[in-house]
Amino acid sequence: MYYIVETDKSFDQASADLEAAVKRHGFGVLHVHDLGTTLRSKGIAFDEECKVFEVCNPGQAAKVLSTDMRLNMALPCRISVFTDKGKTKIGLIRPVQMLSALSQDASLLQVAKEVEEKTIKMVDESK
Repeated sequence: MYYIVETDKSFDQASADLEAAVKRHGFGVLHVHDLGTTLRSKGIAFDEECKVFEVCNPGQAAKVLSTDMRLNMALPCRISVFTDKGKTKIGLIRPVQMLSALSQDASLLQVAKEVEEKTIKMVDESK
């Protein structure tokens, strides 16, 4: 269900490279949640880094929502850059598996397949 790669890049470099890859593939970054900074700002001891990038392709999102509005809860796609025991990783939950758990509509699964192919390319290009 997960697609995760490890990179020799720093956390900051992998984050910057992911953002550039997202844009190259016709998606936009709607928001970046810096979970590491947020947790530390709340007084929680958290040694790892984690940024969650909410990414979206408006055309693909519109196809999903026009078919089943309930699927708004599965949007936008999220790609994370994080550290785990000193290693920088980039990953996502595969859209096909996630969406197939929520809908059996063949047209939606095709959209999920297209999105999954592009988001995996983004991750691979960022590593």
